[in-house]
Amino acid sequence: MTELPHPATGQPFLSPVPPGTGWPGDPGAPATPVARTAAQVRRLAVGVPLAELDARVSVCGACPRLVRWREDVAVIKRASYAAEPYWGRPIAGWGSETPAVLVVGLAPAAHGANRTGRVFTGDRSGDWLFASLHRVGLATRATSVHAADGLELIDTRMVAAVRCAPPQNKPTTAERDTCAPWIEAELALLEPHLRVVVALGSIGWDAALRSFRSLGWTLPRPRPRFGHGAEAQLIGPDRSITLLGSYHPSQQNTFTGRLTEPMLDAVLSRAAALR
Repeated sequence: MTELPHPATGQPFLSPVPPGTGWPGDPGAPATPVARTAAQVRRLAVGVPLAELDARVSVCGACPRLVRWREDVAVIKRASYAAEPYWGRPIAGWGSETPAVLVVGLAPAAHGANRTGRVFTGDRSGDWLFASLHRVGLATRATSVHAADGLELIDTRMVAAVRCAPPQNKPTTAERDTCAPWIEAELALLEPHLRVVVALGSIGWDAALRSFRSLGWTLPRPRPRFGHGAEAQLIGPDRSITLLGSYHPSQQNTFTGRLTEPMLDAVLSRAAALR
């Protein structure tokens, strides 16, 4: 296989990128334990600090179909990125380690995060999302190009419900359930700091509800329905967290006008105010 230079650092990498070889922001290491079954995901997600959890997420191999897809994409590439190495691995959460705001999306894009190694980075959805986060004061820059671009989130962290890029952006129910312990473990670590969760799309909304329920939090009855601008209170042992819904900034939604910049800004501005 041929090594290609990283677009920011110029360091050569294979595609997919082996863990611990110097990719910007890579949380993994050659010795990071790898989950290869759903049972191993459940075991490896428990009882570790956030940095180690991120590392274990970044090398997960528990879903054979997703492993094949993400790695095939990393080798075949899109023509416009043919001269770049592709990350080609699962995408860990990214941002503040003590966030007041958590943004929950669906899954990495095949030529976005699966290429750049950072959630929502390098695709049109990320362009919309980071521009809005910057406008409402939750990001230091309005653009997110690659994992070495200097962007930082302010009091905010991003995660995906499913950590590998799926074919047609559609993970199976089994793949979603296999991946669920990662987000549940991450929420357990972040929960003491969180004030608000922003769910992008109905899948992000459902993932947030399922994850908090798994942590023993009380959900409203009837079960809150997703909608743009929807709000729900998740009740914990000693406080509540506000769940906000937003249409996903996918090209399907933004090109058709279903989601506009003012609509996205309104939800993220609400999140910024609640923190």
